[in-house]
Amino acid sequence: MSLVKYEILNKVAEVHSFTKAASILGLTQSAVSHAVSSLEKEFGFNLIHRNRTGVTLTEDGMKMLYEMRKVLLAEEHLQQTASNIIGVSQGTVRIGLISTISTHWMPNIIHIMDSQFPGIRIELREGDYYEIEQWLLQGEVDCGFLNRTSSKQFEFMPLKRDPLLCIVSSHSPLYDRAEIDLFEIEDTPIIMPSYKGTNDVMTTFEKYGVFPNIRFELYDEKAIVSMVEHNLGISILPEMAISMLPDTVKALPLVQESYRILGLSTKQKLSPASQKFVEILKQWLENEEH
Repeated sequence: MSLVKYEILNKVAEVHSFTKAASILGLTQSAVSHAVSSLEKEFGFNLIHRNRTGVTLTEDGMKMLYEMRKVLLAEEHLQQTASNIIGVSQGTVRIGLISTISTHWMPNIIHIMDSQFPGIRIELREGDYYEIEQWLLQGEVDCGFLNRTSSKQFEFMPLKRDPLLCIVSSHSPLYDRAEIDLFEIEDTPIIMPSYKGTNDVMTTFEKYGVFPNIRFELYDEKAIVSMVEHNLGISILPEMAISMLPDTVKALPLVQESYRILGLSTKQKLSPASQKFVEILKQWLENEEH
């Protein structure tokens, strides 16, 4: 019974609402509220704050949720191991990913997973590098695509070297260049990607001792390209993020070696279902390279 209550609190914490949690879990709002209240009575302290805007966990609630997720994950691993023993692959793989991965890689990988392991359910959660690393730390995802990780709690598997390219419009004097030297664009207005976590573009400038003239900082890569298209500045973006550019915008290589390393960060101990996903991911990437 406790596992059910843990799952209910976990869902309430994710969506910050009794009503939404009830709808997702197929329960009544009363049942969800009762389960949370029962846990609070059992532990002897409040787990959540209730207010007009929704539901948030107390500091004690966050501590308990972290431990509950360990229990839920252990239960998931137990069920998956039992399924594997009898030759049936089942379970859930929760994946944190950036937009370029969800666009370029995941549709093909999900098709293969559905075909080979129909009993394994894939859950996707899109965010930036910082959010994905936080989800990993908090146990909200089983694995996540990152450009690197500083946490010793994860294994980081490098997957692809993604070149950084300079984006310029046809109105720019740089448009007809074959390649761009970072030192030549130090004073040129640049639209800087505002990635949270490790920013590969800023890291590249810092590596070569170049101080960019940042005009705007934007998170959305399409918005950055639009700014460049209207000749409001140039930008530097990963190749995978700019597969489709307007006719008046060109991507040029940099003189300096510049790239991001995309990889998969995983927990030290993967569930059987997650192991299957990693195997399929590696196989697909190997086939793509040949």
